[in-house]
Amino acid sequence: MQFTSPLLRGTLLRRYKRFFADIELDTGEQITAHCPNTGAMTGCAEPGFTVYVSPANNPKRKLKFTWELAVTSDNHWIGINTHHANKLVQEVLEQRPPSVFGRLQSIRREVTPPSGSSRFDFCLTRADDSLLYVEVKSVTLEVARKGYFPDAVTQRGQKHALELAELAKQGIATGLFFCVQHTGIDSVHLAEHIDPVYADAVRHAAQAGVDIVAMGCQISQEKIVLNQQLPIIL
Repeated sequence: MQFTSPLLRGTLLRRYKRFFADIELDTGEQITAHCPNTGAMTGCAEPGFTVYVSPANNPKRKLKFTWELAVTSDNHWIGINTHHANKLVQEVLEQRPPSVFGRLQSIRREVTPPSGSSRFDFCLTRADDSLLYVEVKSVTLEVARKGYFPDAVTQRGQKHALELAELAKQGIATGLFFCVQHTGIDSVHLAEHIDPVYADAVRHAAQAGVDIVAMGCQISQEKIVLNQQLPIIL
């Protein structure tokens, strides 16, 4: 995923009220940028981090910048914008889908299965005309090079995992895709210390036959690319 316009570099002053980030640009100008991440952002929003923002295309928008990237004190890059996760996963599905998903004919976004109640991020049609429903989760919480999901209690995530499991029990192919937007993460783990109910739901999904995949990103101020599969520890 290439950024459509050059990003501006600055220093994070603070993130507050979930959606706001005060930043001092390298030019010395202080701005308030939109923070497109509703999570806890533990370890991703430390004052003093180098950050990158994109200018808004809409002149009527109240906040003229969007916070896109952060660089930790250890020089690890983080994709702050969780809205990019589905774009990144779609690029991979179009170019080199994980082997467990098989060869694909077509990709649709935001589809509700006939027997389900949730819209899933993707409905994939495979080479044999069977369908595969996939939900995407963005991972940025890092501790000692281990990535954890979620970074806050997620009833929505639990619901998705259980519904994927129910579909799998009906013989419908399903997948859970962890999109890791943190270059310091080498493996993905369930954050049982944060949300044990979600951890149990994902383990139940895996036992029911849901395919679980994690991929890490290469990140720079020009682009983000999912480039490597990561081990998942359940």
